[in-house]
Amino acid sequence: MPGRFRPAGPGGQDLRSFARWYRSQEVAQWEALDLDAVARLADLLLEAERRGRHVFVMGNGGSAATAASIAVDFSKTASRPGHRPLKCLSLSENTAFITAMSNDHTFDDIFVQQLKNLLEPGDVVIFISGSGNSVNLIKAAMFARAKRAKTAALLGFDGGKLKALVDVPVIVPSEHYGVVEDLHLSISHILTFFLHQRRGR
Repeated sequence: MPGRFRPAGPGGQDLRSFARWYRSQEVAQWEALDLDAVARLADLLLEAERRGRHVFVMGNGGSAATAASIAVDFSKTASRPGHRPLKCLSLSENTAFITAMSNDHTFDDIFVQQLKNLLEPGDVVIFISGSGNSVNLIKAAMFARAKRAKTAALLGFDGGKLKALVDVPVIVPSEHYGVVEDLHLSISHILTFFLHQRRGR
């Protein structure tokens, strides 16, 4: 449901009206979610698990927090005794490296330089971005493709430039960053608990 919230009255009534409007935005995105794209991303993760490859995830701002949550969930929450855990690492968490690169070189290289140090062919790289146009993510995506890694992205709006640079784009086509980030986290939870229950078979 596109559009912006238009206040109808003062005080708490506005809050309740806004909450109902926000909920309607999320419900619309849930109903439109491309489950085929989510399934393709799940397939990348299952293949990485089977082959013992690494999964690297990254984002800026709120998407950096989502990347951290994904790394914990894929590595810990999705695991089960007797199964090799998925090796997932958030590249948004290395504060010393990120600030060193930003101070001495450029913020645009905070992710690509980590991938140059860590990435191997066949690894999976997941980018998280509302706009899909962050320069540091675009540079990392181009490097990952050249390195023959598998790539995916959780995106918002129209997918931005990243949409065409990854193997599996999963787009939440909302124009509200809150809705986009909420759905990205929900998608990550779908994947986490899918992996967890699948190991229980």
